Amino acid sequence: MYQLNGSRCGRASLAFLLVWLLAGCGNRQVVAGTAVPPPTFRDYLEAGEELSGGQATVFDTTPNAFSQPIPGLDREQELLFFVGNSFFNQNWVTAPASTTARDGLGPFFNARSCASCHFKDGRGRAPAFDGETPTGFLLRLSLPGTDFHGSALPEPAYGDQLQDQAIEGFDAEGAITITYEEVPFTFPDGATVLLRQPVYHVANLAYGELHPETQYSPRVASQMVGMGLLEAVPEAALLALADPNDQDGDGISGRPNFVWDAYNNQTAIGRFGWKANQPSVLQQTAGAFLGDMGITTPLFGLENCTDIVADCLTALNGGTPEIEPDDFLKVVLYSSSLAVPARRDWDDPEVLQGKMLFNEIGCASCHTPLLETGIHPTIPALSQQTIRPYTDLLLHDMGEGLADGRPDFQASGSEWRTPPLWGIGLIETVNGHTSFLHDGRARNVLEAILWHGGEAAQVRDNFANLTPAERDALLRFLNSL
Repeated sequence: MYQLNGSRCGRASLAFLLVWLLAGCGNRQVVAGTAVPPPTFRDYLEAGEELSGGQATVFDTTPNAFSQPIPGLDREQELLFFVGNSFFNQNWVTAPASTTARDGLGPFFNARSCASCHFKDGRGRAPAFDGETPTGFLLRLSLPGTDFHGSALPEPAYGDQLQDQAIEGFDAEGAITITYEEVPFTFPDGATVLLRQPVYHVANLAYGELHPETQYSPRVASQMVGMGLLEAVPEAALLALADPNDQDGDGISGRPNFVWDAYNNQTAIGRFGWKANQPSVLQQTAGAFLGDMGITTPLFGLENCTDIVADCLTALNGGTPEIEPDDFLKVVLYSSSLAVPARRDWDDPEVLQGKMLFNEIGCASCHTPLLETGIHPTIPALSQQTIRPYTDLLLHDMGEGLADGRPDFQASGSEWRTPPLWGIGLIETVNGHTSFLHDGRARNVLEAILWHGGEAAQVRDNFANLTPAERDALLRFLNSL
């Protein structure tokens, strides 16, 4: 997107930054007899770029930065936002209970509340060591093949995810432990970083052995901000970014995942989930209620049971559905209306150098900086916004190093949706960790970059070939988002 004329003066090290800003670098151009200075880092500063969510941005750098409503909600929607917040944060209980609006947990589950996985609306993380309790982490299961709609086939006894908790009278399905193997990455300058390769173990299976062809895929919960904005980006805009056959020859071949939209009873473009397997905030929310907490919704009204566990279907429940339609829609509105925090230090010279390098080495080929929303059908404040999510919402082959071998609709076992980068620099403030990638193996942004392979291998190598100062500038840019 951004290219410099003449020499690559933007690749100057930070040691020369001040001189470069004052005097320029490289050759000056002459236009009609007038000297024209080459671009400076300031030429990469865009008006309004601190507003990552457009007018749906909030200036908040506290631990509650991800939990604010978007500006512009009408009075009724703002009230519903806070009711939805209460359903998002409070624990569900076993039925029957006096709190009838919040009973029906399980019989099997991974969490008692939405916030158990998305603490303060942020990211979960994998266990840091063997035996630690996971926070917002689960293991997807499936068999080779697809169902009628193209979705992955569930494992016969345990369904489509292993649930490590259960209500009284049932045994938890099993337990997940993780060990890590060290994988060294050596930069061209000789510096070495030890990456973590996770190895997953399933133990204490309560309902028989897993099918021998079971495919596993670990997941950590993603942050919640800006989901309504991403839903409002027109499908045509995403298709325009796709290049499935790499016709432009840049080595990047992003493509959409077309998935089943259960609400509209048709195929639609996927936008949410690590493999873009959910078409809407509504379906993403309903899927999480059922899969993570065992709570039925107006969209998915059948208990998440398999034929192997006969008592599951006869367990006491909290009604049909277990969350009332109005309350469910309040959670959907809440999830759609979480504001994006504004950027920090966006006009700092080092951050601007990092921004230039981000574009120059190819990161922006997948992490598209700027998108425009269309008309949101229910929340006008999300409509017609210029947003900077740094994603194309498309699938990209990330190589064998990150592959889970588990297809999901049209996503292959090595393809992942480009995750939005907005808010990435506040994860540590909000969640107290810097765990990244779909399974949380990366302990910081640097490690996440070094795990990139497949289509992103060349970009990773471009990053590795930067000077240490340039790498620091790019990382500082990412942490400003």
